[in-house]
Amino acid sequence: MKQFVIKGAEDATVEDVATPEPAAGQVRLRVRYVGICGSDLHYYFHGANGAFVVREPLAPGHELSAVVDLDPSGELAPGTPVTVHPATFGPDIPGMEDQRHLRPGGSYLGSASTWPHTQGALAETLVVGKDMIRVLPEGLDLKRAALAEPLAVALHACTMAGDLTGKKVVVSGAGPIGLLVAFAARARGAAQVAVSDVLTGPLERAGQLGFTEVYRAGETPIPAGAFDVAFECSSAAPSVAACLAALRPRGTLTQVGILPAKPISLDLSSLVSKEVSWVGCFRFDNEIDEAVTLLAEHPEADAVITHVVPADDAIRAFEVAKDSQNSGKVLVEVWGAQEA
Repeated sequence: MKQFVIKGAEDATVEDVATPEPAAGQVRLRVRYVGICGSDLHYYFHGANGAFVVREPLAPGHELSAVVDLDPSGELAPGTPVTVHPATFGPDIPGMEDQRHLRPGGSYLGSASTWPHTQGALAETLVVGKDMIRVLPEGLDLKRAALAEPLAVALHACTMAGDLTGKKVVVSGAGPIGLLVAFAARARGAAQVAVSDVLTGPLERAGQLGFTEVYRAGETPIPAGAFDVAFECSSAAPSVAACLAALRPRGTLTQVGILPAKPISLDLSSLVSKEVSWVGCFRFDNEIDEAVTLLAEHPEADAVITHVVPADDAIRAFEVAKDSQNSGKVLVEVWGAQEA
């Protein structure tokens, strides 16, 4: 089978590798679409995602849709459309039953955090545990289904923010995750959802999703003290500061963007003076099930997807995804996708 692998910074190729065989409790999938995530961009352009360095050829990709190719148990018929929860979890720890994604010892598709690396979905076929599979509702387009993993991340951010019913929400950073956070907040009952970004392209895509209250960072400041909840999705210190300023007293700042692993300069005085709660978010536990349901009910989520690039031209997909002004979510159409 064909597999796209990253060998180092801006060093990637398509290789022919053996087609994997599923063991008991596993299923082999024919991958159809793979979304390019920020971590994938780091692996390709830098050869590392934070401390996780590419030390062997790594197939990226943890946002995917697929069809069943082979289920040795016979329970899932060939051609069944699915998406995948990309995580395996570490051993049970008392008190962390609903925090499986925070337990040590787990893995994630397309990640160099493990050794050997955990190979990802940018390949013709992929073998996963049957418990990782989510069968898609009838009518859910396979392209849109590839948004299930990032939407689950967004829904988990909403979970960490608390009950959003009737709340005034602002999302800072309107990349694919920011747009999906805004979408998720609206689905979770927020009364008002505003979106901010430094670029015009992401704000235009926010408008396509129905978010008309937008703020161009550096030109139109977010109103001070106007929001109950702020979601910081850009990982930039000025964005954190803007979120703090936008919150009312005892508001909640939900940190979705992964901040750099180094000291940053930031005025946090209002965190104290306004008694703001600042909560972190990391991946998700089971929110992917809610994500699949929402995607089936809301075809307007397609507006998050701006480009679909053939797998034979996958390097271009990374180049396009790097351009935040002109691209939202970029999907790679895996070999044979049109057969689905």
